[in-house]
Amino acid sequence: MNVLLVGSGGREHALAWKLAQSPLLTELHAAPGNPGISALGSCHPVAADDGEAILGLARSHGIDLVVVGPEAPLVAGLADELRRNGIHLFGPGREAAAIEGSKRFAKEVMRAAGVPTAAELPKPAAPCVLKADGLAAGKGVVVCRSQAAVDAGLAELAAFPGPLVVEELLEGPEVSVFALCDGVRAVALSAAQDFKRAYDGDEGPNTGGMGSYAPVPGIDRGELERLVDLTCRPVLAELAARGAPFIGTLFAGLMLTADGPRVLEYNCRFGDPETQSLLPLVDGDLLQALAAAAAGDLTGVTLGQLPAAAVTVVLAARDYPARGDSGSEITGIEEAERAGALVFHAGTARCGERLVSNGGRVLDVTSVAGDLAAARAGAYAACDLISWQGMRRRDDIALAASRREPRSPGAGGARLGP
Repeated sequence: MNVLLVGSGGREHALAWKLAQSPLLTELHAAPGNPGISALGSCHPVAADDGEAILGLARSHGIDLVVVGPEAPLVAGLADELRRNGIHLFGPGREAAAIEGSKRFAKEVMRAAGVPTAAELPKPAAPCVLKADGLAAGKGVVVCRSQAAVDAGLAELAAFPGPLVVEELLEGPEVSVFALCDGVRAVALSAAQDFKRAYDGDEGPNTGGMGSYAPVPGIDRGELERLVDLTCRPVLAELAARGAPFIGTLFAGLMLTADGPRVLEYNCRFGDPETQSLLPLVDGDLLQALAAAAAGDLTGVTLGQLPAAAVTVVLAARDYPARGDSGSEITGIEEAERAGALVFHAGTARCGERLVSNGGRVLDVTSVAGDLAAARAGAYAACDLISWQGMRRRDDIALAASRREPRSPGAGGARLGP
């Protein structure tokens, strides 16, 4: 099977790494890819949002399946354009991708599907949460516990086009749930937790994510299926009833409140950096599963989970998320890989023979071990081997979870911690 992977970040490198393990794979192509992906397949200088060029690439290389990583091309309708031209694709069409592209649309779908979520408020007043309606690269949410925070949040979100959504402020730990969908059926992948804030202790501005881990202590397979039943399968049914079947990865961001799980948001793709922790734990042929979903029939498809844990630490530019970094030489990746880590390229480039920084989140360092504590230790030991001028990281990724014994959650799941 010839596969074209669309995207250029750490999530796409992790997908390429997992897809390359499939015995079904003949050729792997990426548009545009990155230096890490280039070690696994052929990268082409085609932008992820250039539908015409991606269609031409798919035709010229006899592509059997296109896998789209980032959300923006999906929300813009890339999947529809390719499917109209006979190209099989894993990823939702424009109407279904609006579950991420518009917070207002997602709220409407959740109400119709009976999915528990935060209540909308008529006006911004503390305490509340302000959200940009459209895509914001993980940065369009402001938690407001005071009127001063509301005023600052309104000013910050004025930079994003479209209306605002104002919600009640919920309390509790967050968890991300992922399911592969064929338009009707959903196959649960796993649960993960990510770390959105820039600095230790969940301080600082929101980012695209500074690290992640999987699995989440307390969420066993039975609890995972319950969460997918509660948050994913009703949305699948509602979108199908609207004539917008969802084919792709449905990613539900939940808060586990004292009153039970509440959906904070939906995403229409694999998470970043959650994917970098999820995929190393998948026991099975991911390519076979994605192809089955794209064909509209996941019947009989199962993906197991290895009895292990994974922790991913993001290595970022000094001023991220305000600014990225470019041109700084990176050293130590080979040493980190020899130490047993997986190093996924998120924002790198080649400058002659040198590997240099080229973004805000530059590398994702993942370690897999028997438990979270060992995986965390391995990830940070590998991070210590990598350097470039201005590199920074959070030092508390999975710290609390690695100190906690796994246990089953209560009826509302409220005692699950970060």
